[in-house]
Amino acid sequence: MMKIGLCVRYDCNNFGSMLQILATQKMITRFGGEYEIIRYDKKTPFFMLTNITRIFNPYFMRGKIKRLEKQFKIRRYPDICKGNQERVRRIGEYRKKYIGPYSAVRKGYGQLVRGAEEYDAVMVGSDQLWTPAGIKSKFYNLLFVPDNVRKISFATSFGVSRIPRYQEKMTRRYLERMEYISVREIGGAGIIRQLTGRDVLVALDPTLLYTGEEWNEMFPEEKKREQPYIFAYFLGSNAAHREAVKSWGRSIGLPVVTIPFMDEFVECDLEFGEEQLYDVDPVDFLNFIRGAEYICTDSFHGSVFSILSHKQFMTFNRTDNNDKQTSNSRIDSLFELLGLQERRYHPEINLAGAMKKAIDYNAVEEKLAGYRRETFDFLKEALGRQP
Repeated sequence: MMKIGLCVRYDCNNFGSMLQILATQKMITRFGGEYEIIRYDKKTPFFMLTNITRIFNPYFMRGKIKRLEKQFKIRRYPDICKGNQERVRRIGEYRKKYIGPYSAVRKGYGQLVRGAEEYDAVMVGSDQLWTPAGIKSKFYNLLFVPDNVRKISFATSFGVSRIPRYQEKMTRRYLERMEYISVREIGGAGIIRQLTGRDVLVALDPTLLYTGEEWNEMFPEEKKREQPYIFAYFLGSNAAHREAVKSWGRSIGLPVVTIPFMDEFVECDLEFGEEQLYDVDPVDFLNFIRGAEYICTDSFHGSVFSILSHKQFMTFNRTDNNDKQTSNSRIDSLFELLGLQERRYHPEINLAGAMKKAIDYNAVEEKLAGYRRETFDFLKEALGRQP
């Protein structure tokens, strides 16, 4: 049985990431492998010294600043702070129950390299793990993995539409070391082709490898609210998007249910939604999507589970497409693959009219079935096992 080390973002408090890791774990088991999540303790003086250049990395600093701003601003609202802590606790409980097993903690880069020798293969994926913010860590790009250990990327995302010029050399270096590469977005495949000349598979995100019915077998549907509602799940900070949903909700007489302040503190979320949820975990998140009449989101996994649940939904851009650090490309790719471009919101769209337009989920499921087969074939070869 192949032993696999998994490089995943297991310690984040993000619903989609937690469900994606679970799907990845189950898929490895399905293909006859055993796995453990590699734990890397980067908080050592050596790590900070060798990575001090990260303070000059705008992608890295932008994320740090957003997190610090959230922590600072949320303290002014004790009830929200308490609610946010409860949400973190609930996600932590989910993590303990469903995520793992884990490796021993690798303290420092030397231990990380030596620990990798224990595996037949090391896999990174899925999620936005190749963002320009993390290139110096040498972790998610598998630069720590010895040459004799197989290196696999499973639907990994760059999270941006282009790599900064000053990072191209290092990006090319880690890509050329990997024996098996699949990415999650069409743009990511283009980046790899440009840098290395390789054509790689645009694979489905692990969550999409299971049908809505299969997710229901994992987590039976539970009704979270008796009356009809619009579920609005926004991670970005665009106030105009909230206003559009609020206005539409009033026009059709449905309350808006939200999960605010996930990635950052957004001022307008203080008054957005008739019901604001904090006491939720990833399974609750899934059930709020399943039970909604309509979904409005700027989240990739919010879109994914809307599709798998065959819901009427609309996906908004989280960031401006002209922003060099935009994270819209993975949603663009998914919607292009599935023929769902009309479910993308833009300011000129009539939200009420667009939401009434039925989605041909038979056609979507047919496309998904084909892409699942391609992704299964990739995993079969990369893991050297039959499903």
